[in-house]
Amino acid sequence: MSWVERLARPDIVALVPYEHAAWQPALERMHANELPWRQPGDGTRAGLNRYPEPQPVELIAQLAALYGVAPQCLLVTRGSDEAIDLLVRAFCRAGADAVIVCPPTFGMYALAAAIQGAQVIQVPLRAASGFDLDEALLLERCTEQVKLVFLCSPNNPTGNLLTEESVLRIAERLEGRAILVVDEAYIEFASAASLARRVPQLPQLAVLRTLSKAHGLAGARLGSLIAAAEVITLLRKVISPYAIAQLSVECALQCLESSRLAASRQCVASIQAERTRLARELASCRPVERVYPSAANFLTVDFITADAAEQALSRARATGLLIRDVRRQPALARALRITVGTPAQNDLLLEALR
Repeated sequence: MSWVERLARPDIVALVPYEHAAWQPALERMHANELPWRQPGDGTRAGLNRYPEPQPVELIAQLAALYGVAPQCLLVTRGSDEAIDLLVRAFCRAGADAVIVCPPTFGMYALAAAIQGAQVIQVPLRAASGFDLDEALLLERCTEQVKLVFLCSPNNPTGNLLTEESVLRIAERLEGRAILVVDEAYIEFASAASLARRVPQLPQLAVLRTLSKAHGLAGARLGSLIAAAEVITLLRKVISPYAIAQLSVECALQCLESSRLAASRQCVASIQAERTRLARELASCRPVERVYPSAANFLTVDFITADAAEQALSRARATGLLIRDVRRQPALARALRITVGTPAQNDLLLEALR
């Protein structure tokens, strides 16, 4: 029995996956109960009257090249959220297994675990030292019931990048015990190397990537899970047979053309420059106590009081801007999260807060 089979739910290991209609584009399709005609106005390459390719080979090849990984180590998902859900469903038995999360952090890790009936063990980030990891406490709480450990880097909502050394030390200690899942939704804004390159040496490491942020395709719902090939094979049993919509596939393939990738890099550079300016200007606003350093496309801002944060929310809304209230998160009782916008949007927000 392999290490993946030992960690995964036995019923998922034994599961016989759904057998979808064969994907053979060279042949006329009379095997999937589809309508043989397109709808008027359907200009897609493959036709929306046809079921999409279950795991699009061309898209996987393009994403694997973008992320520098082997195609067999990549699963295309409906955003990172679906990858999180698939991991929890495949590895956690309800009422028996657990996941570790490190708040304040992205809420979907705990939500997916709760929906599955898995226990959620919290190992808070250390606010006093810039929301870094408490490695010793995490390893102490990683009991034999823990199957998945979720880290977000850059972290949402605090914006800090976890150190690669810290993450790799944890990954090495989890060998054969659990899968360390590192969510890199915002990594392009950090100008840092992805940990995906470490997966071949550390098969207990899994990395989440997305086209939602830096590539501007949040509405297309396209994410990737990069993991050991055996993990990908297991999750292919669980994912819906036609998960990725044809429109999203074709949109992503256009986005991954070299000219579009160059344009995305320019957008990232613009966001980074505006992030620096916005952080500097926010720090000078009277109700602001602290602007946390950020390696993402947002800034988390502490206000002098909770009431001041509430007033900032109201002033932004009155100006026609929505910012995110994160005051329910641990260690962020007076904080708001502000996505870096266009220069004009950022100026409007600064004017409102002043």
